[in-house]
Amino acid sequence: MTKSGVKRLLSLLDAHYPRNMRFLNYETPWQLLVATILSAQCTDARVNMVTPGLFAKYPGIDELAEADLDELAREIRPTGFHRSKAGHIIGSMQTLRDGYGGVMPDDIDILTTFPGVGRKTGNLVIGHIYGIPGIVVDTHVMRVSARLGLTSGKNPVKIERELMKALPEEHWIRFNTQIIAHGRAVCTARPPKCGDCILSCCCGYFLGGIISSQ
Repeated sequence: MTKSGVKRLLSLLDAHYPRNMRFLNYETPWQLLVATILSAQCTDARVNMVTPGLFAKYPGIDELAEADLDELAREIRPTGFHRSKAGHIIGSMQTLRDGYGGVMPDDIDILTTFPGVGRKTGNLVIGHIYGIPGIVVDTHVMRVSARLGLTSGKNPVKIERELMKALPEEHWIRFNTQIIAHGRAVCTARPPKCGDCILSCCCGYFLGGIISSQ
């Protein structure tokens, strides 16, 4: 996509989607980290159904760091992969408490050393907590960015780097949430709702389909 195309794309996203959206409910940085770990292979809506009871039962970092694995796994069972997620949560809370005094690191390279925390989770956390720009590459960002012609990568790390080159840094955080919202509502996997899409004027997938049909 050309620089003028990127500028038009970002203007359309800003015109149709809020700049400060958030999909997971949380009150503290550690709660966001836990909710984001739970969101792997699970909808945000389901995570938001589980976390109120979870945070009431485990109201702090210490409580989760010392949680019984089986008991925590039962508590988060509706989110799927509950036993591995429980282990990741306990390990991450222990690392946060013992290694950083309960203060969430603002460095992606540090966060990705936490159990169960990859670049997607790390970028989301430091973006929302500290406002540090980063690209969160989930399935929606991968799909929509490829259709738009912003990336040709299949590997999340490559896609992250390509998007960082293609997009102005000041748009990275809100691009994440705007594209995720668009991917959920319009640019769905099968089939995309191209007739309802505000981005069709600068979408390689849509415009390529028109050209090939002529």
